[in-house]
Amino acid sequence: MKFYKYHGAGNDFILLDNRDGSVVDLPVKDWCHRHTGIGADGLMLLESDPELDFRMVYYNSDGGLSTLCGNGARCITRFAADLGLIKGNTARFMAADGPHEAQLLPDGSIALQMHDVRHVERNGDDMVLHTGSPHYLIFADRNPDEYDLITLAHRVRYSNAYSEAGINVNLVEQRSADTLFMRTYERGVEDETLSCGTGVTAAALGAHARNKGEEGRHAFHVHTRGGILHVAFDYYQEMYRNIVLTGPAVKVFEGFIA
Repeated sequence: MKFYKYHGAGNDFILLDNRDGSVVDLPVKDWCHRHTGIGADGLMLLESDPELDFRMVYYNSDGGLSTLCGNGARCITRFAADLGLIKGNTARFMAADGPHEAQLLPDGSIALQMHDVRHVERNGDDMVLHTGSPHYLIFADRNPDEYDLITLAHRVRYSNAYSEAGINVNLVEQRSADTLFMRTYERGVEDETLSCGTGVTAAALGAHARNKGEEGRHAFHVHTRGGILHVAFDYYQEMYRNIVLTGPAVKVFEGFIA
């Protein structure tokens, strides 16, 4: 079977062309294993959609079907373009949380349109919100690299509130008015990943809410261990709209697995 490997700011994925529907019962966990498989944070199937350019089916590295992956969505858009499925520079596709649009930019990056976010929940000094996947934000008072992220994340991820459904845990430092640095522990991977697209989006919205930001158009640069992503959004009437996540989507290699 032919596979492809892509990454978005270090968040890496195995991609398969399943437009003919022949791919079933995949050993996702084995293939994603870093030492005995191909190695990846997740696996995606590109499938046909009756109305849109394609359908995105995403599995976490533990083998379970998951919700939206922002970095994965950009990577599968690049994959679709490489397969010749996109006419022009705009793609429309179906993901777990509904339809999305993505634009291929001249510099090689991809701008992904996210869904509106209506609610940011405060939990003491922390925040919880859903940007296609659920995220828990912890705002750090020093460099996140100085923290034991795994231990900190486990306290949230495996708490009574989140142990069953799971939640992604993000440690965020605000370095300037429009610049953040974050680390992410992802459910389904059950480890830190080099970046997380929906997490970066959550961090930008959460920082705006935490600072009681004004209405209007806002933009954040979010640094991760895997690279820099950009989030822009409108904030009106206590709602985040027209959210755009922009960042790289790069083909790494392709091959065959027996």
